[in-house]
Amino acid sequence: MIEPGQERESFAAFMLRMRASGVGSKELFAAMEATPRGSFLPSEWYGLAWSNRMVPIACGEAIEGCDLQAQVIDALGLSSGHRVLEIGTGSGFTAAVMARLSGRVLTLDRYRTLGAEARMRWDHLGISNVVARHADGTDGASADGPFDRIVSWAAFDDLPRRFVDQLSTGGIMIAPIGPGNDVQTVAKLEKVGSRFERTDIAETRLQPLLKGVSSAI
Repeated sequence: MIEPGQERESFAAFMLRMRASGVGSKELFAAMEATPRGSFLPSEWYGLAWSNRMVPIACGEAIEGCDLQAQVIDALGLSSGHRVLEIGTGSGFTAAVMARLSGRVLTLDRYRTLGAEARMRWDHLGISNVVARHADGTDGASADGPFDRIVSWAAFDDLPRRFVDQLSTGGIMIAPIGPGNDVQTVAKLEKVGSRFERTDIAETRLQPLLKGVSSAI
């Protein structure tokens, strides 16, 4: 297990990387520091809590490196009144960070186990403004919208135009776009009228967004 001193050093190195890349929000760093990332990872991966490596978690899934997570959350431009939809709960870390920066987070995952484990972590931290739902996220959650922000941690084949109507005016969606077996572009999509204005912010390789839910786990 990583020692407290090592964890502080790792977090400090993470902050330096982020500032060098232009991500320097004090509010974001405070929210991330208040959310011990190691407790959202399997114990054998504690030492990589603040590294930029993808880490395997339950249900055969993996979570993104903390650099990409920070870059995406920063680009969302969250504020205390925002309603957020997250597609892909994973370990629950990003939902926890976003909950500290926004009003309410609804997070969807196709694996029931991941949502249940994330809830226990949020409860332990006293985070109460996140709702986890075992659901197919391919079409979002139109009945719960509109949302001020939407973020997906799984890749769409092409521009997710069907999500325009789930965003409030001026809302932002961030999602990887591209083939599931190749490099994808993380795109920031700002709602203007009934369309998106796109800004590309990073490249990544994440799993494709899959339809349906897991019935067993």
